[in-house]
Amino acid sequence: MTSDATITPVNALALLRNGDAVLVDVREPDEYRAAHIPWALSMPLGQLDALLGETGIPEGRTLIFQCLKGGRGGQACLVADRAGHGAGRDIRNLLGGIEGWTASGLPVVRAEGATGPAIPIMRQVQIVVGLLVLAATLAGLSGIGWGFYLAALFGFMLAFAGFTGWCGMAMLLARAPWNR
Repeated sequence: MTSDATITPVNALALLRNGDAVLVDVREPDEYRAAHIPWALSMPLGQLDALLGETGIPEGRTLIFQCLKGGRGGQACLVADRAGHGAGRDIRNLLGGIEGWTASGLPVVRAEGATGPAIPIMRQVQIVVGLLVLAATLAGLSGIGWGFYLAALFGFMLAFAGFTGWCGMAMLLARAPWNR
């Protein structure tokens, strides 16, 4: 398996309809709930190795990973291959992710009331924290010394969220009216 082993949405659909493939959505649960491909199993990238070991996916089936655009799907292919889940099977990354699937006119299951893809919570966190770091850094550069300390605090909290998987900002944003 190489990191460039992709499959087009149309070819993936044919394999899924024939029962010759298993589609694994490696996006975060909130992304999956907002919109997903009908055949997809939800297995977030951070938990992929443990979840693949528990599923008992038959060896003869092609394993197709899918994310938003293809980046995390490619990472998932490498994780599965390195962990030994690729033995006896073809591992593929869905070309273009769910965006490529949708652009091909293929079916997508959307959350009730959802009209289009919402911005995932973690991207919202990245936007908010990025703007806070920018504002604090600009404050520091304009002579307000505590701005640099505030930027460092935001950086620390972002790293803490990455290491632990606990993100207070994500929890707050999940309760925001536009995310309900």
